[in-house]
Amino acid sequence: MTLLPERPSRVIFDVDSTVLVVYGKQEQARIGYNPIKRGRPSYHPLLCFEGHSRDFWHGELRPGDAHTAAGILDLLKACFAKIPAAVRSVIVRADKGFYDHGLVEWLEAQQAGFVIVARLTGPIKRRLARLRYTSPSRGVEVAEFRYQPTRWRRSYRFVVIRRPQPEEPTEQLTLFKLGRDHYQVLVTNLPLQPLNLWRFYNDRAGIELVIRQLKGDYALGHIPSHHFLANETYFHLLLLAYNLINWFKRLCLPPEFQNATLQTLRQQILLMPAQLARAENRPRLDLPASGLREAAWEHALRAITASGSKACVFTPDSG
Repeated sequence: MTLLPERPSRVIFDVDSTVLVVYGKQEQARIGYNPIKRGRPSYHPLLCFEGHSRDFWHGELRPGDAHTAAGILDLLKACFAKIPAAVRSVIVRADKGFYDHGLVEWLEAQQAGFVIVARLTGPIKRRLARLRYTSPSRGVEVAEFRYQPTRWRRSYRFVVIRRPQPEEPTEQLTLFKLGRDHYQVLVTNLPLQPLNLWRFYNDRAGIELVIRQLKGDYALGHIPSHHFLANETYFHLLLLAYNLINWFKRLCLPPEFQNATLQTLRQQILLMPAQLARAENRPRLDLPASGLREAAWEHALRAITASGSKACVFTPDSG
């Protein structure tokens, strides 16, 4: 199921892939792109999260030699099938691995917005030096142009960000250096101004943090079985557990815990000393008399009591 705290009018789908290194002879673990352990077999799951809530929406466990965008249309079809009826706007954000005319055409057929990192082909690179740039913010220059890549059915809007200083290495945007400047190019059908579009896309970086947490706190990288079906089941159960924790934080805990990691929740809330007592022949759980843990649990109990079943909107999850 997909859980939202209220009926949204817009959802943002952030799609990404990651590498899960395998140590053994697991079914469908194959050698492919693996920057962590080159030459080792791996799985290459495809993931989609909702950009506002960071909820996991849908995913697929794939062999390690799967191309980044392999199966992206099937994944998005499953994601769109789960969208609540009240949603009127859908936007998809994706990195350069998903830069493909087939995806763009499908999204437009669904009347969805998109912002995707463009692959810096030769024709695009040659345009960069000839554009007229403006500077809407210190240290950032922007420009845009219309362009129809080879095999694409029509031209699209391409937005260019030029910065004089190199940035931290990131998978979110492709950097291209020309002289002293670094360039980042996005293709989109959104009407946002270039600087706002760039900032909107950069918010997708939160998904990379979620994936790191899934690998560290939730043991996404642990492959428990030699059988692919068992590993696929584990994959979906683990992501359901992630959603349960995410919903618990958002719906039940006080604001200071909204962005807490699972490790923080374990240390400060979940692993709490308590004593099981009996009063008037009824069992009672005595929690610590005071402190952050007690306050958080009291807040959670009040939220659960006050909201009941009306606090959540449920939609079927076929994944």
